[in-house]
Amino acid sequence: MVATGTLGIVSVTVMIGIAYSNTDLPTDQQVQDQAVAQESVIYYADKTVLARLGTKRQPVKLSQVPEHVRDAVIGAENTTFRQDVGISIRGLSRAVYNMATGGQVQGGSTITQQLARNYYDGLSQQQTIQRKIKEIFISIKLDQEKSKDKILELYLNTISFGRNTYGIAAAAREFFNQPDVSKLTVAQGAYLAGRIQNPTGFDAAESRGDFGPTKARFEYALGRMKEVDPKYADLEGKVAFPKVRVPKKTKDLLGGYNGYMIQHVLEELKARGISEEEVKSQGYKIYTSFDKKLMHAAKEAVEKNIAPYGKGVYAGLAAINHANGRVVAFYSGKDYLKDFNNRAFDAEKQAASAFKPYVLAAWLQEGYSLKSNLQGNSPYKAPGTETINNAGGKSWGVINAIKAMEQSVNSAFVQMGEKLGTEKVRALAAAAGLNDMRLEYAQRRHSFAMMIGTALVTPVRQAAGYSVFANGGKYFKPHAVIRVVDKFGRNKLTESTTPQQVISPETAADVTAALETVVKTGTGTAARLPNHPAAGKTGTNNGSKEAWFVGYTPQFSAAVGMYKEQKVKGKDGKTTVKEVLLPGNIGGGTVPTRVWHDFMAVAMEGKEPGEFPPPANAGEPLDLETPPPPTPTPSVPAPDQPWPSDGGPTAPPTECSWPDDCDGQNNPGEPGNPNPDLPEPGNPGDPGNPGNPENPADEVRGKRVIPVPTPRPSGQEARRAG
Repeated sequence: MVATGTLGIVSVTVMIGIAYSNTDLPTDQQVQDQAVAQESVIYYADKTVLARLGTKRQPVKLSQVPEHVRDAVIGAENTTFRQDVGISIRGLSRAVYNMATGGQVQGGSTITQQLARNYYDGLSQQQTIQRKIKEIFISIKLDQEKSKDKILELYLNTISFGRNTYGIAAAAREFFNQPDVSKLTVAQGAYLAGRIQNPTGFDAAESRGDFGPTKARFEYALGRMKEVDPKYADLEGKVAFPKVRVPKKTKDLLGGYNGYMIQHVLEELKARGISEEEVKSQGYKIYTSFDKKLMHAAKEAVEKNIAPYGKGVYAGLAAINHANGRVVAFYSGKDYLKDFNNRAFDAEKQAASAFKPYVLAAWLQEGYSLKSNLQGNSPYKAPGTETINNAGGKSWGVINAIKAMEQSVNSAFVQMGEKLGTEKVRALAAAAGLNDMRLEYAQRRHSFAMMIGTALVTPVRQAAGYSVFANGGKYFKPHAVIRVVDKFGRNKLTESTTPQQVISPETAADVTAALETVVKTGTGTAARLPNHPAAGKTGTNNGSKEAWFVGYTPQFSAAVGMYKEQKVKGKDGKTTVKEVLLPGNIGGGTVPTRVWHDFMAVAMEGKEPGEFPPPANAGEPLDLETPPPPTPTPSVPAPDQPWPSDGGPTAPPTECSWPDDCDGQNNPGEPGNPNPDLPEPGNPGDPGNPGNPENPADEVRGKRVIPVPTPRPSGQEARRAG
């Protein structure tokens, strides 16, 4: 073992000689430039500045720093600074031995070594032999080629003191509101010197009101000052702990709707391994996909259209370039500091009929046709599923898949689900980016009713999901961060450019053809754009609890979701926020579609009209079999139309048409919200069996009518779904 260790030491010594001869030092200006660049900058897509995060350093001359502050730092961090050769010989010996024998990589951490480690190019923070050796030789060269005063000046101008401050001048302002570093007292100097050891830890303790750790370190720094100069021998016990400035609250940087952008960028970076603290200290250039003009257009479109409906009505909007998954714009609220619910990315609401395109895609992907005939009767009862009603309770008779999408016929899509099986629809929707946990819950809880949108979704997931139909069946994960460049110009992070093929290009083209009819002649005509093709789908949850429009052009995909919340006082006297029905009988084809139209009109300015690919598998018109007679239904308004004051119902259906809506919870269908009155769906059966055991041989594949059981009357109220 001894021989092995000795051989290792010799090998490390040889490595040291080679590394030393090849070590170059940057200029003082390069070091200082790197230090000043420690704040990170977030850019819009056009490279203009969105925000600056972090504290920009303001270097000072060493002569401006009081001698007692310099000596406090030397005492706390490296009492032999003025005598050593840039490294600790004892620490170096220990480090070399440990590295050679496979022990922990460590070593002395002098002021010079700290400067070399933190602010010189090519030194990572990983504990490796190569990194430690390079740090040591840069430190030795620094000591040989620069004066001790110059090294100390660079160190004091670049070291972190906590609270996102770097450099002694910034620390004087942050902790003592002192703009003139030359006026720092002995007590203030000792406090700051003590903080260098663990600035993040001291921040955490003081944020809890615990100044014990910083006081202990303050006393340590005072006691060590006499090791630097005997004149400080009588300081201990005679210098009081200084009054420290209370940390600043969140700056106005996050105010307004810009705050939503900044916060999302930080969250996206965190998910990819870059912390907020790193962003605020490492001088990154962060390039985003946010289009400044379109961000403003989203804000204008939402706020203008929802303003007439008063307090508590909210809308989220997300828009994506479907060719690459970049989020070009979104809207979540007016002011992040007053309302930090990022609705575009985080607010999950039932998709309602805006889920139906995924069902159609699964249908077409299995080889069925747009001209497949389906029964459009209402009400309709599928196995293991609560009774389903069409919008307004209308029975359509036999219709094809295109008409079913155009008029959002619930019973037709439930029949598709019966034929396919819920698992295939769930798998396709998950592959298109919808939350699989939410899909699984909707599948288990509602069985075939999942086809008409019981799963929870967010605007950004819906916009990305519909991008699949616009992009030849390919899915890009939505993202806003395109690239992160470090202070040395190296790529720290880049975006993924590899899409997933979710459905065939032919299926995507056919879904688009069906969704175009929704905009041309169906429930989403308010989305029509002059000179630009558009495709999309409305969605209105039970009793207008939530309303959607999701659509796309050949360039962009966008989703708009609306809902209302109000404060409700419970029997216990406590006030909670509860989701309630939207006012004015808002449906997916009304306000959400107008918001989408107004935003997209701006987004398409200056763009070539473009065109969607023609449908690939529309099929031929079929000879229809005689369907069962439709169930008589009362005369009620068409989907997305206001309810009349006379004739028919005088109010929309009750909020509790679904059993889930009556349990007092905020989000019907949310996991953790069981309803023992609703039976578990169990096994929906073989996907090839449409649910009518009396006719097991009947097939569909574009040529036959799906046989359905004779509709049975239901006591439930009509479910409106746009």
